[in-house]
Amino acid sequence: MSKLPNLSLSFYSLISAYKKLQSQLVVQVKALASKMSSAQPGSFILLQFQMSQVTQIGESISNLIGQVNSVINKAVQNQQSR
Repeated sequence: MSKLPNLSLSFYSLISAYKKLQSQLVVQVKALASKMSSAQPGSFILLQFQMSQVTQIGESISNLIGQVNSVINKAVQNQQSR
């Protein structure tokens, strides 16, 4: 049986990837804004879709951090009550 690789995800790598995604989106917004008169309607729809995806990813990261914070707080409370 083959051994599965040790996969881990740190908050740093997660937030770094999200920051890179945001930066790429800003570049796309600037590029589209610079050619407003010649931009295709589909470009605006695609950009709007990408913006909503980035927003959803940000909300998911925020929820994940909130859940981890809650687990840590409960663990601390459990330690204090002993």
